[in-house]
Amino acid sequence: MTTTDLPLRIVIVDDHALVRDAVRRALDGPDLQVVAELDSAEEALATLPELAPDIVLVDVHLPGVSGVDLVRELGPRLTATSFVMLTASGGDDDVLRALRYGAAGYLTKDLGPEALRRAVRGVATGDLPMPRRMAATLIRRLLRGQTGEPAMGLDALSDREREVLGLVASGLTNRQIAARLVVSPRTAEAHVRRILRKLDVRNRAEAARHFDAAASRSGSGRLPSDDSAGMVGATSRQRFRKASSP
Repeated sequence: MTTTDLPLRIVIVDDHALVRDAVRRALDGPDLQVVAELDSAEEALATLPELAPDIVLVDVHLPGVSGVDLVRELGPRLTATSFVMLTASGGDDDVLRALRYGAAGYLTKDLGPEALRRAVRGVATGDLPMPRRMAATLIRRLLRGQTGEPAMGLDALSDREREVLGLVASGLTNRQIAARLVVSPRTAEAHVRRILRKLDVRNRAEAARHFDAAASRSGSGRLPSDDSAGMVGATSRQRFRKASSP
């Protein structure tokens, strides 16, 4: 079994033991492995950086620090981890805030086991799952132009994602990137997926063109630093983030 054949490592963050147990029983299998069950955002903040799972299913309405604030805090730090909001009920604003902070989707707790497994597998390949009603709400807000934030593009990438993008533009494969950065191939793949999603591009070649264009503007052959101006664009996830602003 190769590294990329290993099961997806999943953490469940929910304050209800019955929910955690039901989700774990639905997910555990050959390709999905629940490695931890946490009952608070505070515990997650202390535990997730060390665990570095592939996917975190987190309840929006955790007591104390909310699931939304957990994503806002850890999302930028755990760039190879996808956070998916899992909740029985959540207002549109809660979900929109979570997406703006980097959540990779929104699932309701009434999903059947097979639908839940399918959605979680989809997140690993770049899907952004959510109920149709919420997707319709996001589209309506986008069509009304409810952005409220400046456009974002390459400047939305983390430092590590910028580094990975440069290696992609140099023609390196995921395994070569993993070796260069001394990370697992799965982590390298996760970085590339997030870059493609943030840049709203379909493949590595399109991402490389973004890099080349930005490097040409900077005149240095490298991406400008995070505080550089002039690089704008829009990604699907970023459009969701912008749509959540009042």
